[in-house]
Amino acid sequence: MSAESSPTVLDRIVADVQEEVAAAKRLRSEGDLRGMIADAPPVRSLVEALNQEFGLIAEIKVCSPSVGAMRRENVAEAPQAYEETPVVRALSILTNSRHFGGSMESLQRIRALVSKPVLRKDFMVSEYQIREARAFGADAILLMASVLDAHRLKGFHELTLELGMEALFEVHDEEEVAALPKSALIVGINSRRFKAPVGSGGFVGATGSSEKDFSIRFDTFELVDRLPRGVIRIAESGLDASNIATVRDRFHAALVGTSLLRDPKGIGSALTALEEALAS
Repeated sequence: MSAESSPTVLDRIVADVQEEVAAAKRLRSEGDLRGMIADAPPVRSLVEALNQEFGLIAEIKVCSPSVGAMRRENVAEAPQAYEETPVVRALSILTNSRHFGGSMESLQRIRALVSKPVLRKDFMVSEYQIREARAFGADAILLMASVLDAHRLKGFHELTLELGMEALFEVHDEEEVAALPKSALIVGINSRRFKAPVGSGGFVGATGSSEKDFSIRFDTFELVDRLPRGVIRIAESGLDASNIATVRDRFHAALVGTSLLRDPKGIGSALTALEEALAS
């Protein structure tokens, strides 16, 4: 089988997500979600949080298919550390279970611990997940142009807005930028290559481990000049204290996770290093 026809890492993850959605529907109906939505906490605006000087969207995940497990202590300390760090404007919570070790319950628990907006970061393939996000307290969701075509990006965004939330749209190339709806207010450029063929390297899977993320392509950030005028621009993946300053002038914020959650000196030390790098 040629590389062109081989399943990609993204294909595998999306197939697994569809199974997770089916399982969630068996446990909780859409009617159940609507009841939960009625009791959900008020939405905190991600747009307002990011529409100021350069800041961070700080992530929480247990593991990653590109590098493996995060440092357990860092993950446990992350909510309080992010809440207490001014440069952190919002939190990104991975809710995908199979590949990132997350859950909706963990998002709900963390949301109750912080005062900042919380983004549900997952591979959104169903309207059910959007309602589920609001039901569990999410303030915003991720919509990936690599997963959704232009029609579904627009439709999913309309439902997101209807529920009072906001969306971070994610792109990797010019074709995906062209698919963005005109209503997009926040757009992230992700330097990670989820479309690499399975087995081609760059992803260690659920049980592996790597000290270096080989899936990162920093030249992807050059796409920033192609983004629609006026959107809030987010740089995603591969950023740490050594390179965060390279995106500060052209982006409004950076989404940072692995470098914080794997730092052997602790998450507080990693956040301090980022703050110092941005202040220099």
